[in-house]
Amino acid sequence: MKNRNLLAESVQRALWLGVASTSLLGATAFAQDASKDDPKTLGAVQVTGSRIARTESEGASPVFKIDRATIEKTGALTIGDFLQEIPSIAGAATNPSVNNGGGDGAATVSLRGLGDQRTLILVNGRRIVTTDVNAIPMSMVQSVEVLKDGASVVYGSDAIGGVVNFILRKTFDGVETNVSYGTSSKGDGERIGWNATAGFDNDRGHLIVSANFNDQKEVRASDRKFSFFALSLGSTTSTGVVQGGSSRAITGRYFIDQNPALLALYGCPSVTLTPGTTGANQGDFRCFNFARDSFNYQAVGNLELTPAERSGLFVTGNYDINDKVNAYIDVFTNRTRSSSQIAPLPFDGLADGVVLSQFNQYNPWGTDIEDIRLRLSRLGNRVYEFETNVNHINTGLKGVFGDTSWTWDATIGYGKIKQDFKNFGYIDYVALADALGPSQGGVCYTDGTFTTPIPGCVPVNFVGEFNPDNAAGQAQLAALANISVDLANSRIQTQKSFQANFSGDLFEMKAGNVQAAVGFEYRRVGLDVDITAAQIFDPVTLTCGVSQEICASDTHGSYNVKEVYGEARIPFTDKFSMEIGTRWSDYSTFGNTVNSKIGFEFRPSAQVLMRGTFAEVFRAPTPLNLFGGLGVTNPTYTDPCNGLEGPGGGLSTNPACQGVRLFDTNLPEQTDPNLPNYNVHFAQSDTQSTAVLGGTSSLKPEHGHVATLGFVYEPSWFDGFSATVDLWNTKLKDSIGQLGTQNILNACFGTTAGAPSPVCSLITRRANGNLNYVTDRDENVGTFNTTGIDLGFKYRFDTAIGNFRLSLDSTYLSKFDVE
Repeated sequence: MKNRNLLAESVQRALWLGVASTSLLGATAFAQDASKDDPKTLGAVQVTGSRIARTESEGASPVFKIDRATIEKTGALTIGDFLQEIPSIAGAATNPSVNNGGGDGAATVSLRGLGDQRTLILVNGRRIVTTDVNAIPMSMVQSVEVLKDGASVVYGSDAIGGVVNFILRKTFDGVETNVSYGTSSKGDGERIGWNATAGFDNDRGHLIVSANFNDQKEVRASDRKFSFFALSLGSTTSTGVVQGGSSRAITGRYFIDQNPALLALYGCPSVTLTPGTTGANQGDFRCFNFARDSFNYQAVGNLELTPAERSGLFVTGNYDINDKVNAYIDVFTNRTRSSSQIAPLPFDGLADGVVLSQFNQYNPWGTDIEDIRLRLSRLGNRVYEFETNVNHINTGLKGVFGDTSWTWDATIGYGKIKQDFKNFGYIDYVALADALGPSQGGVCYTDGTFTTPIPGCVPVNFVGEFNPDNAAGQAQLAALANISVDLANSRIQTQKSFQANFSGDLFEMKAGNVQAAVGFEYRRVGLDVDITAAQIFDPVTLTCGVSQEICASDTHGSYNVKEVYGEARIPFTDKFSMEIGTRWSDYSTFGNTVNSKIGFEFRPSAQVLMRGTFAEVFRAPTPLNLFGGLGVTNPTYTDPCNGLEGPGGGLSTNPACQGVRLFDTNLPEQTDPNLPNYNVHFAQSDTQSTAVLGGTSSLKPEHGHVATLGFVYEPSWFDGFSATVDLWNTKLKDSIGQLGTQNILNACFGTTAGAPSPVCSLITRRANGNLNYVTDRDENVGTFNTTGIDLGFKYRFDTAIGNFRLSLDSTYLSKFDVE
């Protein structure tokens, strides 16, 4: 059987091949699967959002369902390929199209744009160790249920934006194989995938085994017009998006403003190499101009689609021990090899504490240059390689209590993620300091007396022209290769859990039985990150022997949580019922929290269902939030201290501007710092700063509420048609995150020296007033308030030529306020 489908996105075209072998019992695999997985044959079932089994397909909470047939028709290779296109999923969730900060092959889900950390991922209603939905093979998924409501009462922490529950195939007898291949319309981005599934059924149980493999090749940013240039917002004199870049240019940027003679010679604080010159003389340099000299990093190394090779094995099964007890197991293992790539290393001498000595043979200025910003294209691109192994098992027993309606389910689970990652394209800065230190005649020396050579050291030219095609260029490549380093680190995340659930009828009312569910859950989560290289050894200067951008420190920590929950569904009349529930959670880190929920269903007629919920929600801080070691990032910022003026030209007293010199409007502008009337407008020397990230052990949980109100309409006069409308609002307090460098600067700048903001202590400046770094560790930073409407239509109809289904699902986001 061959099918040829054009993908909806213009970037992709693919040829899909489906091969189905005959069943071991003689009938086709598809026929067996359809007959036993058809939800019409089921009785009361659990719908995502409640542990209470019910027969109605629609309840108080809005649930968006995707069946297996729809999944197969998308032509997607992985779960993330189609799931991230659901309208209620929004925001900056990770996927293989995230290059800078991604590249590990994962695809996560961010419901309501609240972040993937606030969306809970389940398999068969149970937690798994990973948030990477690509670890779940498509061949094993019977359906996906997306709960667009807060569900902390039912599932505990993280279910704020909602829940994505993957329902696995329950029975399958036979063998099934699928193969796919495709490329983009440009001939790149080649991908290939296959999966094979074998199922075995008998009267006592079933077993399904599925293996899969996917290989996605890269797409470079430079190969697309829309991504060829680095883009940024316009300045105060221009609007919209403009072509930008980085001030770490291939021709370098050298700050000579500490030397009055050089400042007077060039008439500007920083210079760059004039193209076509050697850099041996001072006249080979001109003033640095960002618009002219910035570096377009997009065209050099960045990727639009990162490569990933993924293989996995999934086993699910159950066995009837007797007519009252059933044993079950879900096991999966997944290995992903992936990578990302960004432009060559930007060297920042001042931030990393590496100085170009005045005695270096390549220094034309004869003075120490502390602030060098240079794009090290001669090193090649920075490449990050990941190998991620995910293993998880959920196994347990379930059954019924005698001839009653009460059922029970006890599960133990264990999951582990081990990720090894390597970083290429970096330099040993201890060795580099020697190579940029005193030298002459191709020999490095310990000082400017040139008496004690440094064994094995070759001087490096970070000033002059670099040409890899001549002998000097080849010598420089060899010198850099001698001091380049490859860095390796590892990360292990574990989850151990036990849960027991009980559900059934409490008592009978006139309109029906009062149903209830109660349960207990224990969970222990741990995280260990070992930085075997690039370990921060100076928490003041944030240096680690390589580029500051990759400096980090270890993370080790764990916590446990004990939870008890209960929920009930009360039918007051045949038209009106309510759902109530509460959960008590006790965390070893911050203590306990109680969250409750109430919902209603009102059926004024057989054609209309009105529904609504109000749920308290929370998110516990993760081990990384609590115990995360120091890390470094480089956010962009605008210094509020730029251009400060004041009489006398002294230092600013604003607590945000320590060391910043005021401009005296009564004096002429003078750029010589050695003159008594030194007077110059202060301006930040760079658009990026350093921010120090890390965990905070005193974090509280996020908490808030989610409210929904809507209706379902299935008109009797329009057979096969249904419509749903749901209004929703999410409010969240004490959200966990970083304040942000710009927010910290602005908040401090708005205060006085007599009453400084507490955030002023997070700002560290250099002696000349320029920003050194901002400490921005995880905190309970603020609030979210978001509102919107979900709208859906479905229409099914049969004709002489076939059965048709039309559907539309949309989300309108009317408000997304963050403080």
